[in-house]
This record gives sequence, structure tokens and C-alpha cells, in this order.
Amino acid sequence: MTEREKMLSGALYQAGAPELVRARRQAKELCRRFNLEAARDPEAGERLLRELLGAVGEDVSIQPMFWCDYGCHIRMGSHIEINHNCVILDCAPVTFGDHVLIGPNCGFYTAGHPLEAAARNTGLEFARPITVGDSVWFGGSVAVLPGVTIGSGAVIGAGSVVSRDIPPNVVAAGNPCRVLRPIHPGGVEET
Repeated sequence: MTEREKMLSGALYQAGAPELVRARRQAKELCRRFNLEAARDPEAGERLLRELLGAVGEDVSIQPMFWCDYGCHIRMGSHIEINHNCVILDCAPVTFGDHVLIGPNCGFYTAGHPLEAAARNTGLEFARPITVGDSVWFGGSVAVLPGVTIGSGAVIGAGSVVSRDIPPNVVAAGNPCRVLRPIHPGGVEET
């Protein structure tokens, strides 16, 4: 099994394997070009996103600076707004539904490291997928950790660290992020 296959299966893998280093370098170069070109030439930015990401729906707006590890493991639905300084470490699949709003300085991190120092010092990592449903809103500076699923209609408060699954149609916030209350259909509420 290659290191890439191990990574995608959730097994421990060597992040420094040459094939993974090459893939990350290629993605970083596309990110660099996107960050330079997207503001002055939106069409060029869109072309670069479609080259970088695994799937991109319609009406996807990503503001610079945007960084990811591989890009090809990111799947975006349609009508997505991502504000400045987003980082997606896509060592495992990261999937966004439709109508997702992401505030500035947010991070989605599929990569993790062994807790035991000797294993961690060998360069081993693991990766767990992140899944975001439809119509989810992330406030600024949210961190989503490996293996988390966020249900459709959820609102994640600014500064939250999401370390476990969040059900649909709730307001959740904090470190660690926890459900604060349900969102009632048809109501106009403030967070």
C-alpha cells in the first residue's frame, strides 16, 4: 500500500513520502498563483480553483489568502463564500454542501498526529474526513478538527474549535464547540 493509499484509508502514513511531498508542492504552487491572480482576474482565479480542487460547483467565491495541502480531496457544492485566510488541510476528503458561508481565518484540518511522542517523532500522521452539510455558516476563526461532520443548517460561532460532530439546525459555539440551542424554522433570529 502506498503512503497516499494509507493516508486516504485513515491508516498511519509518512507525510514526508516523496509522492506526497510532490503533490503538496504542486498544490501550494496553484494556491500561490490563485492568491496572486484571483483578485485582479476573477476568471483566472476560477480556472485555477477548478484545476486545484477535486470538485467545484457553481458560484463559489474564495478570497485570498487560501491554502490547502492537496486540493484534489476538496469537494465544494454550489453557492459557497469563503472569506480571507482559509486553510484546508485535505489529507482526507473535505466535503462542503451547497450555500456554505465561511468567515475569515477559518481552518479545516483533517491531519492528526499520534499522541505518543516516539511515534509522532517518526513523522507518522493520520487523516480523518470532514463533512459539512448544506446551508452551514461558520463565524470567523473557527477550527474544524479531523473526523468531524457538521449537519445542514448549523451555525458555528466565531472562535469555535469543533472537535466532535454537530447535528443539523443548531447554533453551536465554544472551545470545545458544543450545541447551544436549536434553530427554529421560519424564525428570524440573531446568533
